[in-house]
Amino acid sequence: MSRYIVRCGLMRALFVMNARTEHRRGAIVIGRTNRGLERGEVLCEATDHVLGQTKDPAVGNIQREATPDDENEHRRLLEQQKREFETCKRLISEMNLPMSLVDVELIFGGEQVVVYYSADDRVDFRELVKRLSTEYQTRIEMRQIGARDEAKLLADYGDCGKPVCCNTHLSEMPPVSMRMAKLQKATLDPNKISGRCGRLKCCLRYENDTYEELVAELPTVGSEIVTSQGKGKVIGVEILAQQLLVITEDNRRILIPSSDCLTILKRAAER
Repeated sequence: MSRYIVRCGLMRALFVMNARTEHRRGAIVIGRTNRGLERGEVLCEATDHVLGQTKDPAVGNIQREATPDDENEHRRLLEQQKREFETCKRLISEMNLPMSLVDVELIFGGEQVVVYYSADDRVDFRELVKRLSTEYQTRIEMRQIGARDEAKLLADYGDCGKPVCCNTHLSEMPPVSMRMAKLQKATLDPNKISGRCGRLKCCLRYENDTYEELVAELPTVGSEIVTSQGKGKVIGVEILAQQLLVITEDNRRILIPSSDCLTILKRAAER
């Protein structure tokens, strides 16, 4: 029996699915998950190497490749979701609930409807669920999400001009810190290093490991070193170029390759 990594749902959850037949990458399939019958996309085979890179994936079973009838049903559900969104939004407004509706997802097999919302505090939505259950005639799941997940559902393009990462290939949101921006000498203007979610851009994480490896090989700013041109003090570093800006004992400023640093006399403390 073959196994595949399949991406399903609005939140693009990853599943390891068993299959009785082989499926190509990119194939649209109908699978059974813990949420019910879902439409998903085959990403790759679930080899041991791939599973080692995946954190606690859910499991499921591929029932079949999507047929034209399945695709027609999928398009019908997308249209129905728009109507259900407006219905849910109206009910929230009528009940004056302190929550913001983000999206509504109809599971392919009809087993449940997932309502994604954001809120500052806990919300008593029991009456809302009761009315939605009557309206939809199926099980309702209310899922509170944060700013990053909201961007994952709604965002389109980033500042780079490409579709946002959380809406395409990212399955998990990586932790990102201001220290990463400082290390990469990115601008610290929040408007320029924040993504569509208002948080630090995920792409700051992508090259961080490389930057940390490269900066570990360089003397820090303020370090006293010996070069082929004599003693000097490091006043700047170019991490990617592996170059040092040094002020010499006779007050000359020179740009040298890091390999020209013969000895570090005194390493300055990192800031």
